[in-house]
Amino acid sequence: MTPRILILHTGGTIGMEPSPGGLRPMPGFGALLKRRLGETASATPLPGCDIVELDRLIDSANLQPAQWPAIAGELVRRWDAYDGFVVLHGTDTMAWTASALSFMLRGLDKPVILTGAQIPLAAPRSDALENLEMALILAAQPAIREVGLCFGRKLLRGNRSRKIATDRFDAFDSPNYPPIAEAGINIVLHGALLLGAEPRAFLQPEHFEPEAVAVLTIHPGLSPRVFEAVLASADLRGVVLRSYGVGNVPEADARLVGAIGQAVARGVTVVNTTQCVIGAVAQDTYATGAALARIGVVSGGDMTLEAAFAKLHVLIAEGLPAEEIRARMARPLAGEMTAPGAQFFAKT
Repeated sequence: MTPRILILHTGGTIGMEPSPGGLRPMPGFGALLKRRLGETASATPLPGCDIVELDRLIDSANLQPAQWPAIAGELVRRWDAYDGFVVLHGTDTMAWTASALSFMLRGLDKPVILTGAQIPLAAPRSDALENLEMALILAAQPAIREVGLCFGRKLLRGNRSRKIATDRFDAFDSPNYPPIAEAGINIVLHGALLLGAEPRAFLQPEHFEPEAVAVLTIHPGLSPRVFEAVLASADLRGVVLRSYGVGNVPEADARLVGAIGQAVARGVTVVNTTQCVIGAVAQDTYATGAALARIGVVSGGDMTLEAAFAKLHVLIAEGLPAEEIRARMARPLAGEMTAPGAQFFAKT
C-alpha cells in the first residue's frame, strides 16, 4: 500500500509572498503546493499526501510555547490515519518546536519531520521544494520513530538541531550528533543512529506558563542584580543557564552564586548548558563549575539551548514536582543528550 503523509502547514517563509510591508502569508498556498508537488512527482516518486493548515498561521519569530500543544494536537488527532507527518514551519524557531514536539510525542511510532525554506516556494531559486521532497520521502520511512528536522539535504534529530546560518540553504546543523539521513545521489538513512521503539507517551499539556522558564547567559561583568531580578519572579519554575566552557560561572561572585542557590532551594530547576557550540557541560572539572553542582544545579550535558528550554517547559507543564523535573533533566528522554558513559558524537 502506498504510504499516506499529512503535511501540516503552521506558517513560515515557505508559504509567504512579498508585500509592500515585507513577506506575508500568501493566499492559496495549499493549491500552489499541490500543483508543484504534482509537477515534480512525475520525475521523483513521492508518497501521497494531504495538506492541512492551522487556522492561524504562526510567524516563526512570534512563536510562543503555548502554541506547541496546538501543533501537537493536530498531529495526534490524525495519528492513526497517516503513515507519517511533515510539519512546515518557519526557520527562526523550527529547532525549538522540533525539540518541544520530541518531548510531547515521546514513544511515537511514525516519523514527524519538520521542514521549511529560506526562500518562499513561490519565489525564484527557492529551496522549498527540495526540502519538502526529501521530508516527504523520509516521512514514509517506518524505521524513523522520532521527530526530525529536514533541511539542506540533511535529516537531523529534531532536539539536537540548531539554526546556524541566516543566508545559507544548509541553515541548520546538529553539532553534537551526526545527521540521521543525508541526500546525495541517493538518500542514505543511518539506521544505527535512530531512536528505537519505546512505549507511546503522548503528552498534550493544556497550558504552558509563558514565564515559567527563563534563559540567563553568563558574560564578563555580569551584574548579580540581573539574576536576582529574573530569579525573583513568582512564576519562575525553571532556568536554562548559559555558562562558559564546560559549565563555569564566576564563582568568586558570591552574590551571583547565592542568588542561584536561593532559587534552587525554593524549587526552581536550574539547568547548566554551555555557550560552546560543540561539547558538553562537565560541572566537576573546575571549581567554578563545581560550585553550581554543590547548590543543586543540574548539568545539561550536551543539550542545546533549544532542547533544554523546551524540555523544561514540557516537564513543568506536566505538573511534576521539582525533584522529579531535576532528575528527568539530567537524563535523556528522547535522544536529546548523551547519557553518562555513552559514546559522545561531537563533530571534530
